[in-house]
Amino acid sequence: MSKKIKIGISIGDINGIGMEVIIKTFQDARMLDICTPVVYGSSKMASFHRKALEINDFSFNRIKNAKEASEKKPNLIECWQEEVTISLGESTEEGGRYALTSLDSATADLTTGIIDALVTAPINKDNIQSEDFDFPGHTEYLTDKFEGESLMLMVNENIKIGVATNHIPINKVANTLSADNIFTKLKILNRTLIQDFCIDGPRIAVLGLNPHAGDNGLIGKEEENIIIPAINNAKSVGVNVFGPYSADGFFGSGNYKKFDAILAMYHDQGLIPFKSLSFGNGTNFTAGLSIIRTSPDHGVAYEIAGQNKAEESSFRKAIYMACDIHKNRMFSEKINENPLKVKGK
Repeated sequence: MSKKIKIGISIGDINGIGMEVIIKTFQDARMLDICTPVVYGSSKMASFHRKALEINDFSFNRIKNAKEASEKKPNLIECWQEEVTISLGESTEEGGRYALTSLDSATADLTTGIIDALVTAPINKDNIQSEDFDFPGHTEYLTDKFEGESLMLMVNENIKIGVATNHIPINKVANTLSADNIFTKLKILNRTLIQDFCIDGPRIAVLGLNPHAGDNGLIGKEEENIIIPAINNAKSVGVNVFGPYSADGFFGSGNYKKFDAILAMYHDQGLIPFKSLSFGNGTNFTAGLSIIRTSPDHGVAYEIAGQNKAEESSFRKAIYMACDIHKNRMFSEKINENPLKVKGK
């Protein structure tokens, strides 16, 4: 439990603010008291960003692999040696290609356990698409590579919102939802609240899909046919779940404060209120998988890339959360060890 946690960091789009928030986060030497950071990128690329930002009091410890990481410095693994054209604020093919190179390298070390957790800087979900990356985003990419079924969970100090469906078009949401799907997401959410956030007997609210949660079937049948059966199934296995609630009044009334977490039915239903309440101070956590991955709650922000305007607070909180969840999982494993286990059996 006392071992310093080794955090792998993928750099995201090289033309966005990923490297800026990474550098600004680890300019504060106190961050090295809680973790050993390992950034997967290129020292030439990092130097370009540092000079563009006019940051002169920072440097990475260049290493060949994560096993060489120094606990006293922010580390950087050279994932490529070639010259790369950086076009700050622009979406380019190279931006996507090297974002994937960084992510693949970090994921490989996460798979073998050389790093303890992964924090991902933002990617451009369009320019990263290729034969090797055919996913809507980080969540789906990692779900394909690791054990478990994932849940996108947005977290800050006052609110946690998961989504039953991830990055899909709005016209496919209703047909994608099922009682089994929602039931599964509720079980993942309940488990992560207990295991990863150490919440005893968590209370979970479920939002309806339709306006006014369907008004008893007047404005849609999904609540009666899908959502309520899923809630009842979750209750039958001990999940402390309530709803469905009408999404429009749930947040404005402050009702969300009565619950430890909320399950929204689709991306914007959950992320619009979350970002309205906590933009820049939230974290995205991929719950349900065998590994730990967090990220900031913002995108590549091309419009301010290279201008020294990016705020690093969300990225810093993503580092904090990855460390906290790692410690919580270790604690959970420890207290759940079989005390009657006989050595050798």
